[in-house]
Amino acid sequence: MEEPVQIFRKIIHVDMDAFYASVEQRDNPEYRGKPIVVGGSPEGRGGVVATASYEARKFGVKSAMSSKKAVQLCPHAIFVRPRFDAYKEVSRKIREIFGRYTDLIEPLSLDEAYLDVTTDKLDIGSAIEIAQQIKQAIRDELQLTASAGVSINKFVAKIASDINKPDGLKFIGPSSIESFMEKLPVEKFFGVGKVTAQKMKNMGLHTGEDLKRLTEAELSRHFGKVGRFYYNIVRGIDNREVQPHRETKSLAAEDTFPYDLTTIEEMEAELDKIAIIVCNRLQHYQLKGRTVTLKIKYGDFKQITRNQSFTNGINDLETVSTTAKKLLAATEPDDKKIRLLGISLSNFGDVVVRAREEKHTDQLSLFPF
Repeated sequence: MEEPVQIFRKIIHVDMDAFYASVEQRDNPEYRGKPIVVGGSPEGRGGVVATASYEARKFGVKSAMSSKKAVQLCPHAIFVRPRFDAYKEVSRKIREIFGRYTDLIEPLSLDEAYLDVTTDKLDIGSAIEIAQQIKQAIRDELQLTASAGVSINKFVAKIASDINKPDGLKFIGPSSIESFMEKLPVEKFFGVGKVTAQKMKNMGLHTGEDLKRLTEAELSRHFGKVGRFYYNIVRGIDNREVQPHRETKSLAAEDTFPYDLTTIEEMEAELDKIAIIVCNRLQHYQLKGRTVTLKIKYGDFKQITRNQSFTNGINDLETVSTTAKKLLAATEPDDKKIRLLGISLSNFGDVVVRAREEKHTDQLSLFPF
């Protein structure tokens, strides 16, 4: 097979540190230095953690955890109701800072984005310098901290941004990418979920170095079409472009579980986690959908969908989560085994901003970073 060609770009991945919790601590001095949990219930009677401050994370509290578990781990945690309007406004200001340097911005959620600065507006030339300036501007103007990863493609930049959190900056250059990828655990690879990671480990594939021993044909045989992507990514090759403008027809999230869910409690807890992801994306794009769709795949691989439509658009966590649970209950899930659940919002109507057609040329001039 023809070997892939690496396209070199200057990519920054910016990820805000404990975003929702940090905004709450900034706006409420009494919360500073204390374990803050955004979302969920202090009585542990339901709901899930949207995010937690670093003070709470020291006790093991993390996003998508049930509030009951969070209370057990950190009984003195302060639970705060999410203020999405406030988070959206801060996100807008962060985007304005990004826009000083490039128009090639691909937001992933309210608190993270990719930036292509191969050619930057201010002719700075160095992606590392731009990342430093962005971090400093966020600190000076918004009193918040961000972590950034810098590399030649999206995948490596995203991994890099997580290495020195919080308030970190990590550069992984071309000469060190392959050695870095060889040490990376398989569960850190793009597109490798819990089930695929377990399958890889059952095959004795624990790191990038292990994956690298397989040919492209072998990876494709074991993992299907995505096998070619794994073959490329383990060599640090990711030619996906930063996509600033995309037409949004639906927003969805789903999860395949390492074991079949058999109780309503398990199913509802997973739906809560998935609903958080979907609502974060809706809030970021400032979209309200009128149709909620629940996707279910059973242990025998039979798949069904159920949906409910509303007169007006919705994007709040409570409505999305409650609707998904009602749709689940209508399928009479008792005594059934479920291996996948998904939630999607669609029917945005006039709310959707149509994608603009823009063309740009890949820039191959790279250094210095």
